[in-house]
Amino acid sequence: MKNTKSDTPQKKLHPRNKHNGNYNFNALTEETPELKAFVALNKFGNESIDFANPDAVRALNKALLKKFYNIQYWELPKTNLCPPIPGRADYIHHVADILAQENNGKIPTGNQIKILDIGVGANCIYPIIGHQEYGWEFVGTEVDKPAKLTAENIINHNPELKDAIAIRLQENKRNIFKGIVKENEHFDFSICNPPFHNSREEATKGTQRKLKNLGKVAEGKPVLNFSGQNNELWYEGGELAFITNMIFESVHFHKQCKWFSSLVSKKENLKPLYSVLKRVKATEVKTINMEQGNKITRILVWRISDSK
Repeated sequence: MKNTKSDTPQKKLHPRNKHNGNYNFNALTEETPELKAFVALNKFGNESIDFANPDAVRALNKALLKKFYNIQYWELPKTNLCPPIPGRADYIHHVADILAQENNGKIPTGNQIKILDIGVGANCIYPIIGHQEYGWEFVGTEVDKPAKLTAENIINHNPELKDAIAIRLQENKRNIFKGIVKENEHFDFSICNPPFHNSREEATKGTQRKLKNLGKVAEGKPVLNFSGQNNELWYEGGELAFITNMIFESVHFHKQCKWFSSLVSKKENLKPLYSVLKRVKATEVKTINMEQGNKITRILVWRISDSK
């Protein structure tokens, strides 16, 4: 098993990430006036928003998607995960880099590239960025019917996305690729932002830590600053169990998907995941470390080839 690691986290976002540098709130509020209500000077005297306020984060996301990705409509229920877009864009750009390595250093663009997004979510962020940046086609999977409908509503309200993104319902929550990948269907890459908590209690504690880091005192039941429902935030066994299942299942679909990947938020999960990848005879493994603000995460990438 060939294993390559990026040991030092990036201090900045990916060079192609459109969100490097500070947000230009003047430009953002000009295009999305509803964001203006949430912009104020922070303790450093700079314009910012309260990142502990889900409504503020949602308004910022709408403004970013409109300005940088030409997304005119992006609405989702307050109960759904509202992700930080810069970090999501980084994942997509690193996928592009890996695909370029097998294309004479040139990033392949257009609808000949097919990406599978496991757990696309109501927000549909990865397919939006991947298609608007590189023209790739996406299939997103979702176990939650309302989230699937919300994602499809976003797609249908943005003409550029209509024929490029399809959302499929995963009927069996124990399965990941099975029941989704059709016979004779092929993907260049699968991506995933797995539920990383083990339970509701663990998710709540994580939110309390997040609020504390943002300078907020958590009283009673905290509001998740990026929101999120059960299947988006926790899974029995946490991200380790989820990604382990994904690795074992990827063995049966390696002829239909060139590369598999997942975000790994907890560093201590890498070692057991490497062991699982060795067990299934993964032929190549990459670990890409990313850092945004105080958050460090990793992209675990693997592929499995037939034995010669």
